[in-house]
Amino acid sequence: MEANTRSTGRLPNAFLTPGSSSFMDFLADHSPELLPGNRRLPPVQGAIEAPHGTTIVAATFPGGVVLAGDRRATMGNIIAQRDIEKVFPADEYSAVGIAGTAGLAVEMIKLFQLELEHFEKVEGVQLSLEGKANRLSTMIRGNLGMALQGLAIIPLFAGWDVDREKGRIFSYDVTGGRSEEHGFAATGSGSVFARGSLKKLYREDLTVEQATTLVVQALYDAADDDSATGGPDMARRIYPLVTVITDEGFRKLSESEASEIARAVHERRLEEPDGPRAALL
Repeated sequence: MEANTRSTGRLPNAFLTPGSSSFMDFLADHSPELLPGNRRLPPVQGAIEAPHGTTIVAATFPGGVVLAGDRRATMGNIIAQRDIEKVFPADEYSAVGIAGTAGLAVEMIKLFQLELEHFEKVEGVQLSLEGKANRLSTMIRGNLGMALQGLAIIPLFAGWDVDREKGRIFSYDVTGGRSEEHGFAATGSGSVFARGSLKKLYREDLTVEQATTLVVQALYDAADDDSATGGPDMARRIYPLVTVITDEGFRKLSESEASEIARAVHERRLEEPDGPRAALL
């Protein structure tokens, strides 16, 4: 096939007329070795040390959904990177936050972005939010072999549902099992502490400003008790990555916006180290 391509200067017909709206199915038919889950790892003994992303949180509000992540990547007990980005736009109305093996997770998200773009170009319409969540579930399941070797990817998916006109959140396990979360969600090593914070502070009538403050508070609480989660780094000016998805699409808060929220939370924590209190009744 390669020789024929070189001689004619044209791609094979199969590449010009894909029969499926799924780019992953197309790739599986023509170059299955390029799919992340099909790659062979060299034989190793003991645990594989690779940078891991940690805590991702999300919360809905009446006009959309907020998805945020801390900036630390760890490798065992070592901080591998202080300013990693863990939240990415999937398309115009959705985003993915990654926890787990950072390198494989970033590669999976790029493939997921291409999958959604391919579907839209072939079908002429965007995939529904439910359909996007299902496609991501299939990709995670395809990585199960890697996950069993310690290279797991556990993302959090959030977006604006154009049909239902509301923000929605989906969480996953290593087998690709998908669950819709209502109100808020967290994943990663600090998720237990972040979820506890969200549980006490979340309200259904949050404004977008309150929702962005809420997720930063949750990440702060996670960093307070989980060494793998990085809190706001004032000295290096590294702040949580916060994104907002509404009917106007995906928007990443600017560094100045994120720093303003993080600094406000930090200043308040100097007076109340354990954070805001929830009412007893």
